[in-house]
Amino acid sequence: MYTPFRLRKTIDLIKLCPLLAFLMLAELGFSQRISGEATLRIDDNWNERIYAIDQLEFYEDTSDTLDFKDIIKEPFQQHFKINADFSKNDFDTNHTYWVKLSIANNPQSEKKWLLEFYDQSIDKIEAYYPDESGAYQRKLMGDSYPFVLRLYNHKNFQLEVPNRQDRIENFYFKINSSQKADIRIAVRSLNRFIHYALSEYFLYGLFYGMILIIALYNFLIFLAVREMKYIYYILYLLSVGFYAMSLDGIGFQFFWPRFPELNIIVNGLFSFFIAFWAVLFTIRFLNTRRRARKFHYLLWFSLVFKALIFSAGLFVDISYFEISYYDLLPFMLIFSSGIYLLLKNFQAARFFVMAYGVLFLGVLIKVLASYAIIPHHTVVYYSLHFAFLIEMVLLSFALGDRIRIMKEIRDKALKRSLAQYKDNIALKEKVNKELESKVRERTAELQDKNHLLEQVNLQLQLKDAEIKRINALLDKDNWKLKSSIRDSYKARMEQQSLSREEFAKIFPDQSACYRYLEELKWGKGFACRQCGRTRFGKGPNWFSRRCTHCGHIDSVTAGTVFHGIKIPLEKAFYILYASFMVQEKITLDELSDSLQISRNTIWAFRKKVGQKVPSLADGARPGWEELILLQPLQA
Repeated sequence: MYTPFRLRKTIDLIKLCPLLAFLMLAELGFSQRISGEATLRIDDNWNERIYAIDQLEFYEDTSDTLDFKDIIKEPFQQHFKINADFSKNDFDTNHTYWVKLSIANNPQSEKKWLLEFYDQSIDKIEAYYPDESGAYQRKLMGDSYPFVLRLYNHKNFQLEVPNRQDRIENFYFKINSSQKADIRIAVRSLNRFIHYALSEYFLYGLFYGMILIIALYNFLIFLAVREMKYIYYILYLLSVGFYAMSLDGIGFQFFWPRFPELNIIVNGLFSFFIAFWAVLFTIRFLNTRRRARKFHYLLWFSLVFKALIFSAGLFVDISYFEISYYDLLPFMLIFSSGIYLLLKNFQAARFFVMAYGVLFLGVLIKVLASYAIIPHHTVVYYSLHFAFLIEMVLLSFALGDRIRIMKEIRDKALKRSLAQYKDNIALKEKVNKELESKVRERTAELQDKNHLLEQVNLQLQLKDAEIKRINALLDKDNWKLKSSIRDSYKARMEQQSLSREEFAKIFPDQSACYRYLEELKWGKGFACRQCGRTRFGKGPNWFSRRCTHCGHIDSVTAGTVFHGIKIPLEKAFYILYASFMVQEKITLDELSDSLQISRNTIWAFRKKVGQKVPSLADGARPGWEELILLQPLQA
């Protein structure tokens, strides 16, 4: 099976983790616990002895009132006892602990010897050691003091063993701490200390270097894909790095050596940020809002709970900053949500579950060690480092695996789209062929029908010509008949003898009146009333003409007594006929009843016509056509 280069490199890193653990154990001497004599005899045959609190003589000052001059007295020495049942979990932050270590000097030793405290988080250590004269000197140690006061530039606290006089010397240590202290004293040679310190710092460099490399790698991926989960993961990695530095003392040594008061605050701060960014990363990576809604709200609840604990440590009691069982809550929910989605066949959760499974195990070991449920050991002490290292690698796998899954989904979708596109093309070609076949068939049918229509049309044209010929003959006969009738009525009209019904037969509607006016006005030719030209075209309305020269539009009623009237034209014709052509005048009331027009309207029209016929005052009677074409009076 093919494995990408980047994947093989990450697998090699995972394989390297057990090797790093083995090297660390080998270099640190497995931090063996020593039991036996209360007095340690210096001997060049060994390089290191480590004493835990349950192997040291100590006295717990519950009143916090004793001073060195009180405990150095011979009667008080009987209070120093070894308590094999005492553990870190029994440490009371409100009490003062006096620890006594007796060392039998060996001036013939060729080695230089040191005392070292492992727990770099202890606030205050007052060390009292004898000089060559036997008088006791006082040295202050602890993370409550600036880093510059330390004997060596090392994260732990060291004290030189004089070893110049062949005698048994007692070393006293007054210990106060706001957090549960892991009192563990190592007596080692200077060569052993240098070898141990170099190996430890080398491994720290690998650890923090991997954090930076993985963070940079994920930042480059973020620049390519622009997904916020990579930012959450980067901030999570940086929080892990600073939290580990606060636990190791590396942060105090290199970042805030002049501000010891920040040690406790930074520890709680980045402990909170680890849970904060881990929860946000989980919500975004697993998409819990859509895939696991219950876990989504539980994760937010754990985050709020962690924020309350952090606030309590910040404003109430700094003891809340210590690793405790409630720190497991967010990681338990993260781990459980990953398992839940993995059981629902969400493939991207595979490496995620493994990563947080390892981290959950590391946190669990650290909590158990803090409560002294499991014995202290180098592997236990560095359990979080191993867990974080493996978790970071596996989470990088998870992010890469998610991208791979998304790529596979995209490729499958693309293949389905291509297959669908091919099917559509094939279907389109098939449909086009069928359409072409049907079009050819339909075209042949249409051509046959078109040929048939042409034949029928030819026959219709022949019949139409015959009908037109017959219609022309009929029109001629009809015209002759109508002309004879019209002439008869016209003759009677000139004799003023037509009744209302007979007049209506000649002019039944407005169209007949308009045609009559058009024949009278333009029957012998058109002449523009503006320019006098005779060429014209159709006007915008029926019975109107437009001069092609000046564009003047002339209506058929323009220049006559009918121009601008509001009554129907056929009724105006009759009013004109009844008023000026008939000898026996018809009264206004009779015209009003006959035409259904108001008396005033008829009177106004008659007055308008009378004003335009000045000759009527002399009693002359114009003819009907002259009356129709009366021109208005000149001003």
